[in-house]
Amino acid sequence: MKFLIFLGPPLFALDQFTKWLVRENIAYGSPGIEIIPGFFSLVHATNTGAAFSMFTGNNLFFIGLAIVALSVIIYFLMRDSLARKPEQRLNNLTRISFALLVSGILGNLTDRILRGEVTDFLHFYIQNYAWPSFNVADSCICIAAALLIIGSFGKQQRKPAPLVHRDR
Repeated sequence: MKFLIFLGPPLFALDQFTKWLVRENIAYGSPGIEIIPGFFSLVHATNTGAAFSMFTGNNLFFIGLAIVALSVIIYFLMRDSLARKPEQRLNNLTRISFALLVSGILGNLTDRILRGEVTDFLHFYIQNYAWPSFNVADSCICIAAALLIIGSFGKQQRKPAPLVHRDR
């Protein structure tokens, strides 16, 4: 729970603050502010879909999905905090991943509930090839997913097979 307490609120606040700055300072749909010419701009875009504007027009579905995902994550974090045996506990990489997921999910859920859409503003591109705009919450969710995948390749603690004694 300590990772959730220490990572969650600052990342959620950063997400909401940066979205507010964008809504207040960059006209919606404008070319935005070019930060690195030919590569990165800050823009003001919105979407009602998932990360990177996938599955747009499903705002209510994603509100429900976010609530279910948060419930599952909080269940695992509560189970972890109540576990007495070390082998029942989550590893730190998983705890960090869950903290990132909670902050990212809450950041976009807040937008969906308050505005009916999510504000995106980070826009990477090279010439005519562009990655869909995204935000801090999307970044938290993607980093968490990557960490969970990386963690799945880690050492699996296996119990040794029981010794079998056979009488001859």
